Amino acid sequence: MQEYRHFFEGKRITLLGLGLLGRGVGDAEFLAHCGANIVVTDKKTEVELAESVARLKKYPNIEFHLGGHKIEDFITADMIIKAAGVQLNSPEIAAARAAGVPVYMSTALFTKYATDAGAKIVGVTGTRGKSTVAHMIFHVLKHTAPRQSSQPSPEATAGTAGRERKVFLGGNIRGKSTLSMLPEVQKGDICVLELDSWQLQGFGDLQISPRVAVITNLMLDHLNYYRGDMDAYFSDKANIFRFQKPGDVFIAGASVAERAHANALPLDPIIPESLPYAWKLKVLGEHNRENASFAATALQALGLSDDEIRESLESFEGVEGRLQLVREVGGVKIYNDNNATTPEAVVAALRALSDVRFRKPNIILIVGGADKGLDMSELVAEINKICKVVILLAGTGTSRLLEARSYKLEASTHGPYDSLDQTVHKALELAKPGDAVLFSPAFASFGMFKNEYDRNDQFLTLVDKLAP
Repeated sequence: MQEYRHFFEGKRITLLGLGLLGRGVGDAEFLAHCGANIVVTDKKTEVELAESVARLKKYPNIEFHLGGHKIEDFITADMIIKAAGVQLNSPEIAAARAAGVPVYMSTALFTKYATDAGAKIVGVTGTRGKSTVAHMIFHVLKHTAPRQSSQPSPEATAGTAGRERKVFLGGNIRGKSTLSMLPEVQKGDICVLELDSWQLQGFGDLQISPRVAVITNLMLDHLNYYRGDMDAYFSDKANIFRFQKPGDVFIAGASVAERAHANALPLDPIIPESLPYAWKLKVLGEHNRENASFAATALQALGLSDDEIRESLESFEGVEGRLQLVREVGGVKIYNDNNATTPEAVVAALRALSDVRFRKPNIILIVGGADKGLDMSELVAEINKICKVVILLAGTGTSRLLEARSYKLEASTHGPYDSLDQTVHKALELAKPGDAVLFSPAFASFGMFKNEYDRNDQFLTLVDKLAP
């Protein structure tokens, strides 16, 4: 598994985008250990990136060009490794390509070298559900890994015979550099990757796809990045199956499968069947049963039995920030659905929590944030039908929600408030025993928060500090 080291060793590498999420730091540390000479560049200043920079100061082969970019870092490098959020049409990327400097992305590089080492890659993407499906697959594999690997594989090399198969989770995972997992990956291991459309751009550059590819669904999102071009959005997503080979597996929802057929499909997609009614999940909502059906289909493709899949899926307790029951205060349940950044995601959460038996509105919804240009008419209709109270968090999206003439919030509305603290305390002030407070923002976190993880952490901290 040292092939990757030879690829990076001694190379001058420009790492474009350090960020504060930990992935850029992990990539830089990995490259430093491989013997590369790294220039870390980011538009943010050293003060803004202080936490990330502090972790990398000890490496003599890392230098920093922060607060802006220098074109020479892009035209004199041996390669560029760009962060997922940096647009491919940025002037720095254009300059690098004009100079013949290759541009890579870290998760795609991981996939290439892990595949070369004999690991199996399971990739999951989609507008909604990809995080939960990826975590479900990982959860089941972790529970079944010892049983699956009790006998050495006949393919095992001398270095891996008798070793338990390992399972890795990477991709769009908070604080985790996928590239830095390479030294641990060996033949027979399984790597589950949650992949967003930006990360999949790198798969297109390397012309690779996971052995098992899952697309949960495709809806309007990231319209600012893609400038409203749904075809461009799908084209990036399609890299998850575009380069698959005979023997690989492609799993997709019916609407995605129909669209994929128009894109020179290498394999016929498998459309998941509904989860058996007898399977009882801990996670709420019909959308999570649908997520589980995608996970089960992928796990079947990996050779697991229905009994193994059911046992582990029924013990899955969910993912932080996705309809997560945080605590109960005075008979009021508080849910963190921070990662619901589209109207459709909030609709799914409302339907999962609503008391459909009695049609009793008992949900106090905290919603609002930065606009993404998405249609909100279905969300407003669902709010009016289900919510007892709406607490608004200020933002450009919230302003559009209030100003729209084609639909109107009819539920009791409070705000907009300029801080999350105000919304949480207002929600608890209005709540009664038996109510549910749902933080499901529907919009992006830009402006008021560093990023969506900061918003998530602030909400959890506020709830943790509430009096019993």
